[in-house]
Amino acid sequence: MTNNTLPISVTIITLDEAERIGMAIESVRDWVDEVIIVDSGSTDGTQNIAAALGAKVIHHDWPGYGLQKRFAEDQAKNDWILNIDADERILPELKSEIVTLFTESSRQADGYFIAIHDRLYCSNRLSTYTPYKPVRLYRKSKGRYSTSTVHDRVHMLPGSKTAELKGRMAHDSLRSFHQRIEKMNEYTEAQSDDMLARGRKPSTFRILTELWIYFIVGYFFRGYWRGGLMGYIYAVNFAYSRFLRQIKLFEKEHKKKNSILY
Repeated sequence: MTNNTLPISVTIITLDEAERIGMAIESVRDWVDEVIIVDSGSTDGTQNIAAALGAKVIHHDWPGYGLQKRFAEDQAKNDWILNIDADERILPELKSEIVTLFTESSRQADGYFIAIHDRLYCSNRLSTYTPYKPVRLYRKSKGRYSTSTVHDRVHMLPGSKTAELKGRMAHDSLRSFHQRIEKMNEYTEAQSDDMLARGRKPSTFRILTELWIYFIVGYFFRGYWRGGLMGYIYAVNFAYSRFLRQIKLFEKEHKKKNSILY
């Protein structure tokens, strides 16, 4: 870190991200004040890689997605937070836009939406379909991550101002299909637990239709069709994850009612 850096704390949560954490840190380390890694117990050397690149590494046992990102916020010394995931990179045009915001004192919002584009697996090109646009650059005095165990969203305080940045973030979500299936299984397990805790009930109609509806949503409305064969695969993955959480909710509700352990 240098004296020319911006008063921004970058927060990243990790678990066994040795393959990807280096590129995430390198996309920000030369122009932000600090990079904070909150690791929940990596065994692949993630912590050493991050520390060697100048990041501050803190261990914190896994409490859930929102809570872990909220803990990371608490470790930041700056009010401005830029949150990225270990499989995301800040692209040059987004870096330039953020630098301009701070060096020209042109910030007119308390939180900024940033478009996140998948980098298609087995390809080095970014997707052209409708991206995910969460608030990722924000003042922690005006917005905080939720306390949900499965949802990691910044909740801005009433009266706070938001705007959208034009630059993009790249998302390298797939390391392998094996890893993708494992992650999907883990995440839908947490989602179904959360749904059950919130009183959500399984629906036969949703079990029968969820897969097909969300394939159509992903392939046509999200624009995965533009990605060719890989876009089709992404749409199937998206739809199957929705189906999976519904059948897991069905299973958990059945066990709860009948007190049966399989």
